[in-house]
Amino acid sequence: MTASREKVRAWALTEASKLRAFKPACREHEWLKRLTGKRGLEVGGPSEIFREGGLLPVYPIIRSLDGCNFSARTVWEGRIEEGRNYKYQADKKPGRQYLCEATALKTIESGKYDFVLASHMLEHIANPLKALFEWKRVLKKGGFLLLVLPKKEETFDHRRPVTTFQHLLEDFEKETGEDDLTHLPEILKLHDLSRDEAAGSFKQFKARSLKNFRNRCLHHHVFDEALLRQIFNFLNLKSLFITQAASLHLVAMAEN
Repeated sequence: MTASREKVRAWALTEASKLRAFKPACREHEWLKRLTGKRGLEVGGPSEIFREGGLLPVYPIIRSLDGCNFSARTVWEGRIEEGRNYKYQADKKPGRQYLCEATALKTIESGKYDFVLASHMLEHIANPLKALFEWKRVLKKGGFLLLVLPKKEETFDHRRPVTTFQHLLEDFEKETGEDDLTHLPEILKLHDLSRDEAAGSFKQFKARSLKNFRNRCLHHHVFDEALLRQIFNFLNLKSLFITQAASLHLVAMAEN
């Protein structure tokens, strides 16, 4: 394991301990119950946040879960193999692991899933509207989208402005690819390295960022509640709730 991966995993364990101390509001729990016995897809997981005792304990109540990652090796999961080996919970049968871009779920048929999950994933995508249209495509009518994103004020993005919806729309219309580094100058200027131990020094952070297509560590965009509402409206998704959780996260759920 590289030093960088060790730092990322250490950070993840710290975040997980914070999540276990948080109890979701009853209102959000009532919506989560709608996932009971359902079949879903998680993009960019598995995630501590959805495990038993986590912020949003989805894994214990669902019927089955498949997973999607962009590469056979990632900073967060290490080596991944495509096939029926997506181990999201020890006492449940593994789901299918897909290897494909979050913006191009080509091997997944439309309307296959009851829900789609993504935790701290959307901000890593250069063309989030393209990704969300794909996630909506694989959802059944009446299916659910559950997103968890960083609350910028509590992260290394706190100096950056919230991305405008117009910018997201332009990325979508220009078919911006995942190799895009448009935001890199802003990130290098405003990224708070004191809140990102895994990134190392500025020199190390810049070197890693220039290889973002390979590692996908950059936060291309910064989200808030208002932007998420605009996104749901644009995709014709019914917003069920958008809330802050554990002071660290934005959590949003919508119905197709």
